[in-house]
Amino acid sequence: MKKYKYKKNYRTRKKKSIIKNRFFWLFFLITASSGGIIYFLIFSSVFQIEKIQVFGTKKISSEEIIKIISVAQKNIFLVNLNEITKNILEKYPQIVKINLKRKLPDGLVIQVEERTAVAIFCQSITEEENCYFIDKEGVIFEKVSQMSLEMPKIIGESIIGKGEIEQILKINFKLKNDLKILIEKFFLASEEKLTIKTLEGWEIYFNPKENLDWQLTELSIILKERIPSEKRRNLEYIDLRFEKIFIFPETHR
Repeated sequence: MKKYKYKKNYRTRKKKSIIKNRFFWLFFLITASSGGIIYFLIFSSVFQIEKIQVFGTKKISSEEIIKIISVAQKNIFLVNLNEITKNILEKYPQIVKINLKRKLPDGLVIQVEERTAVAIFCQSITEEENCYFIDKEGVIFEKVSQMSLEMPKIIGESIIGKGEIEQILKINFKLKNDLKILIEKFFLASEEKLTIKTLEGWEIYFNPKENLDWQLTELSIILKERIPSEKRRNLEYIDLRFEKIFIFPETHR
């Protein structure tokens, strides 16, 4: 019996031209459209920064802030908001917070929050040339040109922190409002000694490391029950750092 062999008939297929490929044209259209949009967004004058609005400034000049922003990239999409914010905060320590936003198509809006001074900090006991405003966080941010009698004056050889500021403000409020005692200055002698000099001339010693409320209560009791206002002219100091309160009238030294 004869065996027949069959050969497969291989046909050579012609390759389709890429120009006739619909996926090629779809890709081309998408790429071209994207490129056109990007070019329009970056190079069009429509998105070049023209309007800069600054809100919240009190002591700082809005014009100076605008100058810092104006030297940056002009295109609203390419401008680096974080870098601008960093530059402004570095130049103006008076600013505690900045909120910078784009306002399409050609504007920037910057909201500024300036630091609020709660006290005056001086590093020299005898001189008042090196005195600065300090905020509630313990940040020194502006040199004092004119002393304010309304703010507590703090003397210290080292920078103080948020905790010390809170204690001093609390003591100042208690003495001024509850005990009707006006303070000339606070002096941080050490971590365990806070000296307060009153305008009457006598001093109070606190221990910042101990319970401040207890010390204030003890002071209130002493002044109300043992040393009324008419007798304070002879008072030298009250020491609240120990369990027993030591009172040294000037006449008994």
